[in-house]
Amino acid sequence: MPFPAVMTMTDEAAARVREIMSREEPPLAGLRVGIKKGGCAGMEYTMEAVAEANPKDETVEHEGARVFIDRAAVLFLLGSRMGFEVTKFRSGFTFENPNQVSACGCGESVELREAAE
Repeated sequence: MPFPAVMTMTDEAAARVREIMSREEPPLAGLRVGIKKGGCAGMEYTMEAVAEANPKDETVEHEGARVFIDRAAVLFLLGSRMGFEVTKFRSGFTFENPNQVSACGCGESVELREAAE
């Protein structure tokens, strides 16, 4: 029985990833999601466009969209769901993460714990 994906994507997130992937010539391989230390809560999600997959990354695909998960971030992202929202004041990717302990007031950083195995 295959293991579940590290992270899932909403249809809205997949549409935005596909749009970003197709804007480049040649098209991008996908987006890489990671975690870095920073912000007032201690950690921040990172995203970068990538032309080529890193063989050490986990790959999540949904409706033609491809997201690579940085190996160092896997335990912090297990069970997460990546979304994309547009509001009156901002648009961007969102993360529903069961490993999130808290978030800063400005919403730019989070405190994460590694997922229990």
